[in-house]
Amino acid sequence: MRLCYTERAKHELETAFQWYENQLQGLGFEFLDCVEEVMDTIQKFPNMYPEHHECFRRALMQRFPFSIFYTIEVKEIIVHAVFDNRQDPNCLP
Repeated sequence: MRLCYTERAKHELETAFQWYENQLQGLGFEFLDCVEEVMDTIQKFPNMYPEHHECFRRALMQRFPFSIFYTIEVKEIIVHAVFDNRQDPNCLP
């Protein structure tokens, strides 16, 4: 199944990358590597992660305090948010 990102998810991913890269050169790329690992798992086993709220499934990242929120559609997986877990939970998708 192919992955599609909402504009929100793209923006959150770019923002997180920039923030980590500003903290330490190369850390943003390490963040992206961790995101890619989670996305690979989601693509291979989309039902592996539980539904968190409403229809969204939530995959927690290991090294960074982020969650990937996604839905499984007929022909694709839609990534709705790359959510910083330190944010207000009322900001969830």
